[in-house]
Amino acid sequence: MLAEQELGLAAVYRLIKKGGAERVSDEAAEELRIILEEIAVKIAQQAVELATHAGRKTVRAADIRLASKNILR
Repeated sequence: MLAEQELGLAAVYRLIKKGGAERVSDEAAEELRIILEEIAVKIAQQAVELATHAGRKTVRAADIRLASKNILR
C-alpha cells in the first residue's frame, strides 16, 4: 500500500457515480482509490522501462498506452 494517497477521494466518488451508482460508501471509494493507484504505479513503472529501453528519459503517451495494454490484459 502507498504511504500517501495521490488520487483525490472526491474524484473517486465521481468515477463510481459515473459508473452508475446512486450512493457510494466511504469504504468503497477508499478501496477503489487504493486499487487504482496500485494499477497506475504499475503502468507508470512499465512506461518508464519502455522509455528507457528506447533511449529516452521522457515518458510519452505511447509508452503509457502500451504499458496499460500489457498490465491490464
